[in-house]
Amino acid sequence: MEIITQDVMTHGHGILENSHSPHMDNRSDKKEQKFERININLVYNESWREKVVRLHLLLTVKESAINVPMNLEARRRITFFTNSLFMRMPYAPKVRNMLSFSVLTPYFKEDVLYSDEELNRENEDGISILFYLQNIYPDEWTNFEERIEDPKLVSVSKDKKELIREWVSYRGQTLYRTVRGMMYYRQALELQCFLEDAGDRAIFSGYRAEKKGTDHLQALADMKFTYVVSCQIYGVQKKSSQDRDRSCYNNILNLMLRYHSLRVAYIDEREEKVNGKPEKFYYSVLVKGGEKLDEEVYRIKLPGPPTEIGEGKPENQNHAIIFTRGEALQTIDMNQDNYLEEAFKMRNVLEEFVKRRRKQRKPTILGLREHIFTGSVSSLAWFMSNQETSFVTIGQRILANPLRVRFHYGHPDIFDRIFHLTRGGISKASKTINLSEDIFSGFNSTLRQGYITHHEYIQVGKGRDVGMNQISLFEAKVANGNGEQTLSRDVYRLGRRFDFYRMLSFYFTTVGFYFSSMVTVLTVYVFLYGRLYMVLSGLERSILDEPNIHSSKAALEEALATQSVFQLGLLLVLPMVMEIGLERGFRTALGHFIIMQLQLASVFFTFQLGTKAHYFGRTILHGGSKYRATGRGFVVFHAKYADNYRLYSRSHFVKGLELLILLIVYEVYGESYRSSKLYFFVTFSMWFLVASWLFAPFVFNPSGFEWQKTVDDWTDWKRWMGNRGGIGIQPEKSWESWWDGEQEHLKHTNIRGRVLEIVLAFRFFLYQYGIVYHLDISHHVTSFLVYGLSWVVMATVLVVLKMVSMGRRRFGTDFQLMFRILKGLLFLGFISVMTVLFVVCGLTVSDLFAAVLAFMPTGWALLLIGQAFRPLFGRIGLWESIKELGRAYEYVMGLIIFMPIVVLSWFPFVSEFQARLLFNQAFSRGLQISMILHGRKDTISS
Repeated sequence: MEIITQDVMTHGHGILENSHSPHMDNRSDKKEQKFERININLVYNESWREKVVRLHLLLTVKESAINVPMNLEARRRITFFTNSLFMRMPYAPKVRNMLSFSVLTPYFKEDVLYSDEELNRENEDGISILFYLQNIYPDEWTNFEERIEDPKLVSVSKDKKELIREWVSYRGQTLYRTVRGMMYYRQALELQCFLEDAGDRAIFSGYRAEKKGTDHLQALADMKFTYVVSCQIYGVQKKSSQDRDRSCYNNILNLMLRYHSLRVAYIDEREEKVNGKPEKFYYSVLVKGGEKLDEEVYRIKLPGPPTEIGEGKPENQNHAIIFTRGEALQTIDMNQDNYLEEAFKMRNVLEEFVKRRRKQRKPTILGLREHIFTGSVSSLAWFMSNQETSFVTIGQRILANPLRVRFHYGHPDIFDRIFHLTRGGISKASKTINLSEDIFSGFNSTLRQGYITHHEYIQVGKGRDVGMNQISLFEAKVANGNGEQTLSRDVYRLGRRFDFYRMLSFYFTTVGFYFSSMVTVLTVYVFLYGRLYMVLSGLERSILDEPNIHSSKAALEEALATQSVFQLGLLLVLPMVMEIGLERGFRTALGHFIIMQLQLASVFFTFQLGTKAHYFGRTILHGGSKYRATGRGFVVFHAKYADNYRLYSRSHFVKGLELLILLIVYEVYGESYRSSKLYFFVTFSMWFLVASWLFAPFVFNPSGFEWQKTVDDWTDWKRWMGNRGGIGIQPEKSWESWWDGEQEHLKHTNIRGRVLEIVLAFRFFLYQYGIVYHLDISHHVTSFLVYGLSWVVMATVLVVLKMVSMGRRRFGTDFQLMFRILKGLLFLGFISVMTVLFVVCGLTVSDLFAAVLAFMPTGWALLLIGQAFRPLFGRIGLWESIKELGRAYEYVMGLIIFMPIVVLSWFPFVSEFQARLLFNQAFSRGLQISMILHGRKDTISS
């Protein structure tokens, strides 16, 4: 037994001598037989038996036991916890001496606990949430089934369905998961308090076995920890008769009944009579769990409806912050999680508030590390997880020290509660300007001489968006918020007060990043429009034909070739590679980098570059940003073509087609004198940009290239395009409603915004002005009359389209014969004109294609100008013509983008390759994603 308790390598000889020495009372030289004095009775001691079994396992199990535990998440948590113990952190005081703190979580009407109906409801592929999670987490599902069969581990009061609901909810981004994680703080404090006061006997007996003194532990934990969930519309859900609202109310009530220290704050609206007249009054109410229902604790009268005065989420936090207690306040979002082992370190991290730093200043905000727990669902979720992980680790570490420009980027930072309550709170909530309310609390803290630090020895779980559309909506919201920050006085004041180097760091790490993204895209436009002018004017040809330039053309091409490598934008991935390399080794980082490129990470990040540039630029130009709900469900299923078109038409498709026309014109009219090598090196990155903006939503759309899905998408999109709009018609139901909604920013913009919109639209006239002089029918005439005649042709085309539109509206239903005669006459007239142009004027087939490149941008320019002058065109009766022109352009754009999808859908292997591309991480873990996507279920025992 000494072998187990002593170091054999150091004291092995002494152990052997002591175990087999001769009896002292026996004078003979007879020695004992080896192992004669072993005490057999020790095998009945449980503690000794556990040690022997452990030793036997260590000596006999193969090296594959290194991968214990088998669950990757458990292994990750144990690894981080053990590594964090070697990091520099303050010593933990006793529980009674630690700083008290509160946790605040804002909640609106997201999922609290999945219902049986939601778990088993099948989508169009025949997949339910339960079936999906059983295949994503097969080992955890197996362990769960074992647990529910063990009566020692499961409460008798819970049935199997309720346990399954909780199991699924703990793997989604639900309020149930967040509350369970935050309540680990209370469990950790009770256990730590028990270990501080208990003796050896109580400790060896176990915490759960010692019932004596638990009231003291709970009271002390309640003094040090408070958890408030600000459920903004809890009162409305309580009174509502809708099934979802009632379900949310009951689930939140069950949380309060389960966790007695949980408090819920909400806004209560009441109608009371004042001087005989009914008036509405608003109260901020705090409730707790009672015997079977909630019990009111506090009620505070408010001057008005807070969520209508300011932004919803920050006002939801502001009305409930008065109910928090203690010296510190941790802000936790509704899609976060916590871990018991990390909760043990809360005493340590709170001691950071006591430590003095530069110039004897104490921190006012403690930044914490986050773990993104949604990275294993798909390749997109993995990209976002890596990007977010690099930001919340190496990124914020550098921002805090040495740059000293770290602010509050959302949850789960810990605030000095007293400092911020006396200096304006933790959330600025002015409408529109404070859309990104989180960072403004960091601005406010810094402006008021606060000090912000970052610590990585403790982590909190965080969920992120997992679908392409979810991610784009999130990026759009953040870009809008940064646009509003650029216009805010907080950024102006910080820029004025920082020293030069800190000001540059502040600029680049906040609004400067989005401004640089916008400038990057604008540089592509300036470059291509400059090239377009040089090609169409003949300036580029005259330059390349110069003898001096011609002799150095090879060197110029080599320089451009070197530049094209950096135009790939791979440097954006450098922070991810560095962080993975620091934590898991650079060989792993290199492997992840290669896999990310094979999974088209460059396409994804290039696409998101367009999202940032579009929404940031629109906010700077017109303002009027708004909150965009992204949703937090399991979005890994097929999105319809109409949904993608609505979401990306203005931000990516229009810009991508514009760049496509620019590249085509640049190639066609410069091909005769330019080498293909030069063209490739100059425009390769731009072709990559165009392809990413036009087709990334479909490449990263599950089942995006299945033939049946493609046919259904086309039918749905055509129905959506044909539906008429009107009051109360949602954008998802009608193109007209969506089109009106896309011009919402022009309704509230000022004169400067309208003028800039018109000036920017003038760039589309350059195509027509340059191309018409290169047509064969112009016979190289450079007179201005040629350009004038092109406008006559443009006007004729618009008049014909207007006649067809009016004929369809007036005669299409009641006078079909008249409408067909009109179309026949127009067709005969078109054939006659084209015959005359071909025979008499020398029109060629190439001129027809060139005319499309010339007149299509002109029509789009007229459409943009018409939208900017909507009030004027509405008064003179031309708005319906503008709308019909817009519908025609939408049809053309939709067809151009949809045709490659149709072609690729003809080949079955494309869909299989796409599934492998999207879910490679899942495949490497043995997951059957193809079975999930196609709905080929196995029989699951209920």
